[in-house]
This record gives sequence, structure tokens and C-alpha cells, in this order.
Amino acid sequence: MFDVNFSELLLIGIVALVVIGPERLPKVARTMGLLFGRVQRYTAEIKADINNQLKLDELRKIEAEMRAKAQSAEHVIIEETQHAQQELKAAAEMAVPSPGAEAENTAAQPEAASPPVDESPAAQSPQLELGLDTAANPRTESHA
Repeated sequence: MFDVNFSELLLIGIVALVVIGPERLPKVARTMGLLFGRVQRYTAEIKADINNQLKLDELRKIEAEMRAKAQSAEHVIIEETQHAQQELKAAAEMAVPSPGAEAENTAAQPEAASPPVDESPAAQSPQLELGLDTAANPRTESHA
């Protein structure tokens, strides 16, 4: 820290011995040592605080960058999801004919070409529409 060699320290010690005196020199030296130690600790604390502030600023910058990246990724995901939903809706609309188109198809086809519609309650059953006929159910087989 200071560029002091041994001869300069010896000169300072002799001047202090003459000025302060031999009785008070040990007490003054102890006090100076304590003050010098406090100054060193204080400067070390200040350096540590400055380093911590610099690291904190760097972390805040990194956090801001990560938040910005997360928001941009979120927007991209939302846009892609909306695009996929629109494509699925378009595909579903193409797969399911609209009621007006179905009426046009039935009017164009003659009645004799269409198969007879079974009006029995078994034909209107949701199980039969889903392919779950009563023959596969063991309870109905035992009662039949």
C-alpha cells in the first residue's frame, strides 16, 4: 500500500520516540495499530459493497434479458397456438358439412336411392351409434 522501506520505518520510530516519549510510545503505537486495522476493515467493507453492487447490477441486467426473452417466447407460443387453432377450425369446418349444404345434397338425390331409415328405438340408441351394441354386454345376454 505505502512504499515504505525499513530505513524509513526506523526513522519514523526514532522521531516518535523523541516526540512522544518512552512512557507513552507503547500506548500510542497500540492506538495507531487499532486505527490502522479499522481503516483496513472499513476499506475492505467498501470494496466488498462495491463488488456486491456491481454483481447485483449484472444480475438485474440478466434478469431483465431473461424476462424479455420469456415474454417473446410466450408471445410466439400464443401466436403459434392461435394459428394452430385456426387451422383446426378450418379443417373441422371442411370435414363437417354445413346444414345448408346437407339440404342441397338431399334435394338433389332421389328418395328411392336413399336407404330406408330404421325408426326403431334400438337404432336411435347412443350405444349403437358408438358401436356398443347390446350383444357385447353380458348382462343383456343373460336377460335375453
